[in-house]
Amino acid sequence: MDNQQPTTSNEQLRPDEPVGQASTNNPQPNDPDLARLDALAKILDDQFRIPGTNARFGLDGIIGLVPYLGDVAGFVVSGILMRTMLKRGAGPLLMLRMMGNFALDAITGIVPLVGDLFDFGFKANRRNVNLLKKYYADGKAKPSARWSIALLSILFFVLFALLIWGIWKMAAMLASWVWGLF
Repeated sequence: MDNQQPTTSNEQLRPDEPVGQASTNNPQPNDPDLARLDALAKILDDQFRIPGTNARFGLDGIIGLVPYLGDVAGFVVSGILMRTMLKRGAGPLLMLRMMGNFALDAITGIVPLVGDLFDFGFKANRRNVNLLKKYYADGKAKPSARWSIALLSILFFVLFALLIWGIWKMAAMLASWVWGLF
């Protein structure tokens, strides 16, 4: 016997809802795009559990421990989630909110130690997948995202370039500091 209560169709998904609850609340269970995104978000944000706690983390937090390289890799993987959302169609406000989650995760991830702790707690990928599930839950046709793809692609490129520039500056500052020790 399963002691979980059945979910109702009018329950709302919270952006930071844990993976177990989000999986039972899938608005379109036969949708391969959402299933793929859910699986990717689980691997990146919720795959592992700290024994004795309900705290979960994924590969995004682990990859983020590699200075700078992990932040860039996490940002690129987050772009895959964004591409899938663009393919399905969505409103520009949803796209901007998702990009805000990506950017906050990437920019905060640059800060040593604080960024690593933030990666374990923020779970940008899980938040974005849950935002998509909530957005598509009504089953109505969604507007095409074609008119905003170019603008958002440029914005994504600029954010990525700023991330690379920030990494370069931090590496130069670290190298200068190490050089000054000798």
